[in-house]
Amino acid sequence: MTTTDSLRSGPGPGPDPGPGAHGRSADGRSTSGGHLPVREHLPAGSAAAPSAVPVLDVVVPVYNEEKDLRPCVLRLHDHLSRTFPYAFRITVADNASTDATPAVAARLAAELRGVRYVRLEEKGRGRALRTVWSDSDAPVLAYMDVDLSTDLNALLPLVAPLISGHSDLAIGSRLARSARVVRGSKREFISRAYNLILRSSLAAGFSDAQCGFKAIRSEVAERLLPMVEDSGWFFDTELLVLAERAGLRIHEVPVDWIDDPDSTVHIVRTATEDLKGVWRVGRALAVGALPLDRLARPFGDDPRDRALTGVERGLARQLVGFCVVGVLSTLFYLALYSLFRLGVGPQLANGGALLVSAVANTAANRRLTFGVRGWRGAVRHQAQGLVVFAIGLALTSGSLAALGAATGSPSHSTELAVLITANLAATVLRFLLLRAWVFPARACPDSEDLR
Repeated sequence: MTTTDSLRSGPGPGPDPGPGAHGRSADGRSTSGGHLPVREHLPAGSAAAPSAVPVLDVVVPVYNEEKDLRPCVLRLHDHLSRTFPYAFRITVADNASTDATPAVAARLAAELRGVRYVRLEEKGRGRALRTVWSDSDAPVLAYMDVDLSTDLNALLPLVAPLISGHSDLAIGSRLARSARVVRGSKREFISRAYNLILRSSLAAGFSDAQCGFKAIRSEVAERLLPMVEDSGWFFDTELLVLAERAGLRIHEVPVDWIDDPDSTVHIVRTATEDLKGVWRVGRALAVGALPLDRLARPFGDDPRDRALTGVERGLARQLVGFCVVGVLSTLFYLALYSLFRLGVGPQLANGGALLVSAVANTAANRRLTFGVRGWRGAVRHQAQGLVVFAIGLALTSGSLAALGAATGSPSHSTELAVLITANLAATVLRFLLLRAWVFPARACPDSEDLR
């Protein structure tokens, strides 16, 4: 990587980024382990005061953009000089361009205060953002596409929640209700279909993953970027999905956006890579392969919350997770029962199926419903889960015994109907025991699983 820059920090510099800007606490100690530090409002200051560190670093990733690069940077620099109250830097990240883009970028860095040029010898928007963001000393990091399809009036609303300490990430949204978008029906359909896939497969709550207009606090980027595997167009989506799953706060800004008819993005190839990324990330989340607990914010960003000592985790989210796991466990149980019933009697088939499904159910609820990661306490949780299993066994076995006493030789479908009814009754009791006894909610300041 080569760099040519003018590090005079924008039209004039701004304030020191303050504590927590680079993963360090107010006393200078590293915060690379445990929770992220509490978000703090960056100190206010005059953009004309001398300083070596910008508050905002805006990255413009480019590949063979000799035509659009200069007007983009000039327009962006003028807008920030007139409207942004803090010191800023614009970084042109060249992804191995083969045209005159490097020469154009180098001239801009020499002419304009606060413009830097970084050259990478490999392509990939995600690679460019990871490289520049990881090396930047600014407490707020952003990026935008070189075509400036997004109106720049949304830039200050984008980064303001990060400067104030309210949010961890911010994204521009073309799909928000109040956004104004001009683009063809083909791209509109693809964008909405992609976000529908994200919502249905990865339970994404954000509205627009691919808008080239995003920002992140540097201490969040420091921990989040090493977890993001993609180096291309799926980088944005992976970043947002992991941040959301970790419970970080994502601020959305409705934007005015006009499609660039000369865009060089290859839609089919990009869509294929994105779908592969969705599968990879979904699988990693399902097996708990990502240490998302490293991204957790401590409860108490608001000083009024620091006196609270026993706030329980969200009941609604746990109910949803328990119901999903319960439905899958029930289907698994019924399949096992039907399989075991081919060779043994109803009581043995029920006991075997219930035992196997109970172990799977406890493991799934431990990870997905109550957010417990790692092996610590796993044996104890399974032992307590088996006690819950015994209660379920008593209910279901008692129901089968009562059915046999009443009818003598019931049909297989009748047995299944009785078992389903008994399982529904046991499900309510199972959730209460899991929540209150097996996985009790801990006090929030010490909780590793608060989301």
